[in-house]
Amino acid sequence: FPSHDIGGMFPLFTTLSTLALIGSIVLLMTKGLNYGVDFKGGAEVQVKFSQTLDIGSLRETLEQNNVKISSVQSIGEINGNEFLVKIAASSEDINKLTDNVVQILNSKLGDKGVDIRRTEIVGPKAGEQLRSSGIWAMIWSVIGIMVYVGLRFDIKYAPGAAISLLHDAVIVLGVLVLTGKEFNLQILGAILALIGYSINDTVVIYDRIREHEQSSQRTPIKLLINKGLTETLSRTFLTAGTTFVVCLVMFLFGGGVIHDFFFTLWVGIIIGTYSSLFVATPLVLLLYKITTNRAYSKKAS
Repeated sequence: FPSHDIGGMFPLFTTLSTLALIGSIVLLMTKGLNYGVDFKGGAEVQVKFSQTLDIGSLRETLEQNNVKISSVQSIGEINGNEFLVKIAASSEDINKLTDNVVQILNSKLGDKGVDIRRTEIVGPKAGEQLRSSGIWAMIWSVIGIMVYVGLRFDIKYAPGAAISLLHDAVIVLGVLVLTGKEFNLQILGAILALIGYSINDTVVIYDRIREHEQSSQRTPIKLLINKGLTETLSRTFLTAGTTFVVCLVMFLFGGGVIHDFFFTLWVGIIIGTYSSLFVATPLVLLLYKITTNRAYSKKAS
């Protein structure tokens, strides 16, 4: 058995996870998510300039003309002077709002060679329906994975996997609130991907612990957990590390359009790897204490 007592760190990390979870819930209930145009309605205008223009100048021009900007992103090639402007919905008719933005761009930045590539409108009612559908998509994803884990593992394992999934989703949402990121369809897609990604390491660790449990039935469960974690640790870090590097590169160099998507994945990989080691696994130990006396046996062969 390994000499490193990974299980000895469980109380510390359980406390940290509880504090992070409570903090995230408080942020979600008080400050709330910064819903983007996709979920609260508004307009998108894709514009290209023939001459050099930076994002700051474009944003400043629109704000000076009382346009409520949700976000401005650089898209296309580097220094291609092409931008995606998202305008939040207001009491004003959205069609008029879009026409007003186009007029401002042509009148204030006409000397930069304005080319309106496309305009799209999302009504407030459609945005609300999309937001509801997105929330249900996350809920059904978690339920589906919980059913899968429940069928694959017994009562000592399944609840830990389910709770770790909820832990990951809530804390990622808390980070988005804390950083002020706009919650849009891209970030929703990233969270759905993370729900599936996060359970992968947990299942691998659980399988290894269960193998040792079946072959060493009188060994205290804490030692079996230590052994299972140590044996899968290199695999966990290699898998998470390679994915983390790809997401970091795309986050830094992928451009503004996919920036928030890979930021969410980047944060989620860190939290998901952590939860597989220090949320899902301690819950196995706790459930063993509740369901059996094996983990606390004073005599072990």
